[in-house]
Amino acid sequence: MTPEIAFVLALVLAAVVLFASEKLRVDLVALIVMSILLGSGIVTPQEALAGFSNPATITVAAMFVLSAGLTRTGAVTLAGAALVRLSAGRVSVALAAVMIVAAVLSAFVNNTAVVAMFIPVVIGLSREVKVSSSRLLMPLSFAAMFGGVCTLVGTSTNLLVDSIAQRHGVRGFGLFEFAPLGLVLMAAGMIYMFVAGRRLIPERRPGGGLAGSFGLKDYLTEIELTADAACVSHPLGDNALMRDLDLDVLEVTREGRRVVMPRRDFLLQERDVLLVRCGVDELARLKERPGIRLHPDVRVSDEDLSSEEVMLVEAIIAPESDYAGMSARAVRFQHRFGAAVLALRHRGGLAGTKLREARLRAGDALLLQLPRENLDLLQADDNFVVVSEVAMPAVRRKLPLAVAIMAGVVALAAFGLQPIVVTAVAGAVVMVLARCLTLEEAYEAVEWKVVFLLAGVLTLGMALEKSGAAPLLAGALLKTVGVWGPIAMISAIYLTTSLATELMSNNATAALLVPVALAAARDMGADARPFLMAVCFAASASFMTPVGYQTNTLIYGPGQYRYADFLRVGTPLNVLFWILSSVLIPWFWPPFPR
Repeated sequence: MTPEIAFVLALVLAAVVLFASEKLRVDLVALIVMSILLGSGIVTPQEALAGFSNPATITVAAMFVLSAGLTRTGAVTLAGAALVRLSAGRVSVALAAVMIVAAVLSAFVNNTAVVAMFIPVVIGLSREVKVSSSRLLMPLSFAAMFGGVCTLVGTSTNLLVDSIAQRHGVRGFGLFEFAPLGLVLMAAGMIYMFVAGRRLIPERRPGGGLAGSFGLKDYLTEIELTADAACVSHPLGDNALMRDLDLDVLEVTREGRRVVMPRRDFLLQERDVLLVRCGVDELARLKERPGIRLHPDVRVSDEDLSSEEVMLVEAIIAPESDYAGMSARAVRFQHRFGAAVLALRHRGGLAGTKLREARLRAGDALLLQLPRENLDLLQADDNFVVVSEVAMPAVRRKLPLAVAIMAGVVALAAFGLQPIVVTAVAGAVVMVLARCLTLEEAYEAVEWKVVFLLAGVLTLGMALEKSGAAPLLAGALLKTVGVWGPIAMISAIYLTTSLATELMSNNATAALLVPVALAAARDMGADARPFLMAVCFAASASFMTPVGYQTNTLIYGPGQYRYADFLRVGTPLNVLFWILSSVLIPWFWPPFPR
């Protein structure tokens, strides 16, 4: 244990804690680590910055553009319409259709994008088959992960591992080299979800509209203003009622005429009836105010909170959102979108009071009331995923061309005519030239947070190798598990990767464990391929927590799940995949020549 190894291991431990705690964004953590390693001299400037030009980083960025070309031309819309037709109003058929369609698309299209686009489709489908959408959203997320592990481009983790492996002289993975085990795991996962998993998923999200789903009735009340009210003859945005109490005025009824989302300069008058959102404490204080008359019966349907100009929308804080960690006040919903935050679903619980100070986290579901004309602004903001049934793009004439371009990218790489990085970049350029999406849309489609994360964690993996920390960890693993042979070592690497992925980014986990896997294979004199496959499959199969994989984070709020729901459904699935992978990885990729 040299001082350099100790320093790198301490830095790895600090990074793991920050990745898992979500105190800072994962891409920022990766860049901080890269800066520290660069400043310490453990890696050279060329090595530190090499991650930005790494084939995996470039390929992932290009695949984001290709995925956007398909989604913007309506590929997911078309698949969603087919899904509704296939279900034929039956729950079992709907479940099978959701999983199959999501898995097939996710093998070639970014699975996070697939889930984001399918959430409103599945919520609508659940109404058609008369089942809680929570019974379909978790299978949607899991199936997207099933499909992602079937190809090299199905998940960024596979591309990352492939790039690190090639840097160490290991032959690169083929586009469909993952398919034999991937298809077995997909079949096993779907059978599990169809037979046992769906029975373990509780019916969390009730039917009906958004107002009922968010329990808005508990936070709404109507008040009538009399002549004694201090706010009479004052504008809505500048009166004692609004300054002193934590409440929002959602609607004003005056002589039978409704004004939904009144402006701040709206002048209040005697006999106005205000529909307000407030908590129990504010309600008690309202009773003490002179000139305030409470009405016990409150309307809470979506129609009561909507009009021709105003609508209710459910939006999710996206994975890696810039707004994660910020308060609702700091996001300035009213200024950005003209929207009022009516309720918040945070980590399985509902909040309808003190919303302005609530800290937002990825996966939180927000109930917003906003002008219909501002919906495009909300949908265009990558920090949110709009899951109400309003977000599906229309099918465009360019759809066949976009599908042909993606097919060409896959075919050229599958037949070994060009490396995947070449076909992906060329395909992204052709997508723009063919006007399947604009150049601005292409830039917007790239998840730059993922790009910077990949560049940063590649540097951390390199430091593990250069310092000697990776061989040290591999040696410790070899002494404890390696005595049982390569199969036991492969099984241990899979289990370690799987558990680590539940706590932090799957890409960060892969970057940390690939050097250890390579060192372990070298020490045992075995082929590195099965050890690397264990990292690939384990890092992309995170079912036990809502934060282990981006697709789980996306469905957490809309499905109204609790943390324990993922443990209950996902733990048996994780164990099943671990057992199957421990047996089949050495079979498909023997560690020693047969």
